[in-house]
Amino acid sequence: MSERLYFDWNAATPPLRASIEAMRAAWEGAWGNPSSVHAEGRAAKARLEASRAEVAALVGARPLDVIFTSGGTEASNLAVASPFHDGRGALVLAPIEHASIVQLARALGRRGVEVRFAKVRSTGEVDVDDVARLLERGDVRLVAIQAVNGETGVIQPFEAIAAAAHAHGAVAHLDAIQAVGRVPPPADGWLAHADTVALASHKIRGPKGIGALVTRPGHPLRALLHGGSQERGLRPGTQDAALAAGFAVAARAAAEGVAAHLALAPLRDAYQRGLLSIDGAAVNGEGPRVAHVVHVSFRGWTSPELVAALDLEGLAASGGSACHAGIPEPSATLLAMWADHPAEAWRYDAPVRFSLPPWVTSEHVDRALEIVRRVVARARPSEPG
Repeated sequence: MSERLYFDWNAATPPLRASIEAMRAAWEGAWGNPSSVHAEGRAAKARLEASRAEVAALVGARPLDVIFTSGGTEASNLAVASPFHDGRGALVLAPIEHASIVQLARALGRRGVEVRFAKVRSTGEVDVDDVARLLERGDVRLVAIQAVNGETGVIQPFEAIAAAAHAHGAVAHLDAIQAVGRVPPPADGWLAHADTVALASHKIRGPKGIGALVTRPGHPLRALLHGGSQERGLRPGTQDAALAAGFAVAARAAAEGVAAHLALAPLRDAYQRGLLSIDGAAVNGEGPRVAHVVHVSFRGWTSPELVAALDLEGLAASGGSACHAGIPEPSATLLAMWADHPAEAWRYDAPVRFSLPPWVTSEHVDRALEIVRRVVARARPSEPG
């Protein structure tokens, strides 16, 4: 039986061996409570703070400005909810943002916050001019931006959007979860273009269950949870030094691995050409993309049926963002991209995201294309056999 092909890198990445070893060492030698003053607690505290420094270095921040969270969802919730504690003001975002931001925006809207959605171009990029128009209406407290869309892989114009937000006195929150380690950081650092940056360990080959919110020095936040004084009182609860140690190793590797990731582009392009040679296939997202993602719709299929069929043949892919798995609704990203193009509505039925791993070879690409061709050539589930 051939080895399986894991082409779902955007959903989760396998932890680095070094990350697993760092966690094992911390579980054995730094298992104490980091808030305790005895030797066991001090050992855990030391491991936690060393890890904080590594995560800070990934985005060019001070360790003091790194808040460990349970993942990217909590990080973005903490950043986006903070300015709206009184239920006033306006929030600007695009409908293609991660569910942790879009669903929070809807909840804030029910509490009185005015939520303004920016338009998205058919290329998959947020319309900067429309963001500026929404900002000109006034009273905007925060603009939420993705650095990279998790479905299409399209790199967003986050620097221009953040600049517009700051020009209108608004805070800019950057979801960099699909970007760090995959695209070069801005020359002056991620925090030069945002007040807060969300990170998630499991997207960069660290463990699940930990992420971080990184802030500009002195940026005000309000806790979502109530309890102890851990994480500057913004994220109460006993920290896990072992998860932090694994995150730290992954952060260091991500900072050093951007060039290797960019080198995937030729293989990704070859894979895309092969997919487009299949009758009824069309790429979603013509804007600049990260080097490992292809997002394709296949006419006549539905995503769950096609993804399941590919899985049975040994190819792991995704019908969209992992946070929406199992939800029978069209992709919000595709709806936003093709809202003004009704003839393209067929794309909503069967989008498949292929996100290639860093070890992919031309042989892997050829084998994956053979699987896709074989599956798609079968009678569509909606057609007679």
